[in-house]
Amino acid sequence: MSTAILTGPPVPGSPLDGDLRSLGFDVRVSPGPAETAALIAAVPAAERVAVVDARFVGHVHSLRLALTDPRFPLAAVPGAVTAAPEGRGALTSALTAATGTGALAPDAALALDTVAPDALAEALDAGGAAVHRPELGSLVATVPGDPQARNEARQAVAAVDDEAVRLRSAVKARDGFFTTYCVSPYSRYIARWCARRGFTPNQVTTASLITALIAAAAAATGTRGGFIAAGVLLLLSFVLDCTDGQVARYSLQYSTLGAWLDATFDRAKEYAYYAGLALGAARGGDDVWALALGAMVLQTCRHVVDFSFNEANHDAISNTSPTAALSDKLDSVGWTVWVRRMIVLPIGERWAMIAVLTAVATPRIVFYALLIGCAFAACYTTAGRLLRSLTRKAVWTERAARALADLADSGPLAEAVARAARTAARRLPAFAAPAVALIGGGALVATAALAGYGSYAPLAAAALYAITSGLAVARPLSGPLDWLVPPVFRAAEYSAILALAARADVPGALPAAFGLVSAVAYHHYDTVYRIRGGTGAPPHWLVRAIGGHEGRILAVALLAALLPAAGFPIALTALAAVIALVVLVESVRFWVSSGAPAVHDEGETA
Repeated sequence: MSTAILTGPPVPGSPLDGDLRSLGFDVRVSPGPAETAALIAAVPAAERVAVVDARFVGHVHSLRLALTDPRFPLAAVPGAVTAAPEGRGALTSALTAATGTGALAPDAALALDTVAPDALAEALDAGGAAVHRPELGSLVATVPGDPQARNEARQAVAAVDDEAVRLRSAVKARDGFFTTYCVSPYSRYIARWCARRGFTPNQVTTASLITALIAAAAAATGTRGGFIAAGVLLLLSFVLDCTDGQVARYSLQYSTLGAWLDATFDRAKEYAYYAGLALGAARGGDDVWALALGAMVLQTCRHVVDFSFNEANHDAISNTSPTAALSDKLDSVGWTVWVRRMIVLPIGERWAMIAVLTAVATPRIVFYALLIGCAFAACYTTAGRLLRSLTRKAVWTERAARALADLADSGPLAEAVARAARTAARRLPAFAAPAVALIGGGALVATAALAGYGSYAPLAAAALYAITSGLAVARPLSGPLDWLVPPVFRAAEYSAILALAARADVPGALPAAFGLVSAVAYHHYDTVYRIRGGTGAPPHWLVRAIGGHEGRILAVALLAALLPAAGFPIALTALAAVIALVVLVESVRFWVSSGAPAVHDEGETA
């Protein structure tokens, strides 16, 4: 249980004691500054502790934001400071700094006796600790110094509806047009209903996944009634998908498991729905598996472009660009913001389009619309990022280069080539890495698409691809366009698998390829969210165990060259099962472990 220490008896008539208890704190009163230090030391190291000024006046939600958010080891608002178990050491050091080396100096004793939490927060800052200070907006959090100021503070508290602010803040600040205007106005109330009845964000996330899987099963029936039901259920799944994050923000229930679920289930839902549509179309005699796999490849590569660019520029020094300035200027005009958000086909608009077209059209039409819309969005966003990169005057950091190397997902073969070519690679021009990656990937995909099944040409192209992939990562990815390398690798691997399966031209080949790309894409998304969570990429042994991108495509090309067409789907299915098993076991182990980051992903609008 968490413990809150008041720096003296509460002011008569103050609801502070009850407010803290409503937030799950065991409240203890300190009669003096020396006792405050003793009470903090007495709280078990594995528990959260808070120090709150007894004169505090403010909204309950101010205290909730400051004292209960599990994402931050240290947090403070005026009159209150808290430390989670991982921040207790910093708090102890700050307490020592604020009070002297044990015995309280007179001036320090006076400071602690009056504004102990603020003194501790200042000591934490002085010691270099990262203290989170939540944005309060219209919420009140203050320590009045006299009766008149206290009365004014109470009036300010009464003038602001704490619950209304809490409900508004449950909605993500930046989202797509459809989500903002067609879902969030009512999903926030569903979120509050769920929170008040004890439903956790993880439970809502799971309900969203189950609903989407039922929608996929309905689509797989291939009937008009099934398609209509699938569209309705997909929209309901999206509403729940918005609700889970709103429950987390409303009740500050962020967790390691929630981070993993929220980060991966969106893709699992969408791609499972693609598979359901393809199965439904097959029941009606229309084979759209190639379109389904193409849509998944395009959507995944879009995300990798976003992830790579953002990681490359996450902490770039002197990060300026005329293109970025123009973008900021356009964002200052209200209507352009929504137009620009909609044309990139974010998840809300995309799922709404899929749901409506499923209900009124055919799976083939759904995939045509997806491919056209996502292709346009990919061209728009990639062109903008290219312009920013070419016009930007920035110095990229070692962290960015390391993140791009992790996103590249290079296996043993590419690493061996990179080691051998490291000295020579330093003499190559700035744009060599993406150019070499593009040449190798383009040759691979073109050969796989044009050569007949059973030809050794794709195998030779895959071997060349392994060499060019190693050359592309032979030096740190710190050039202005080096963020293109991971997306090129993803596009090459996924597209080559699609082409080889299509050339096999046997039943089951494309569905098996869909399963293989799904397993590999999960690994790549998992890598992204680990990096974004600040814990680094998956362990190196995992990347080596599943071959790296160049090893996997070499294995698939070898299977296509040696196996009869009828055996190719079986081999792809077995390979997909092995990769999925290895990746999922390690991913689950990581995300449910205590070492995983306690975050709730705010997501990308795309």
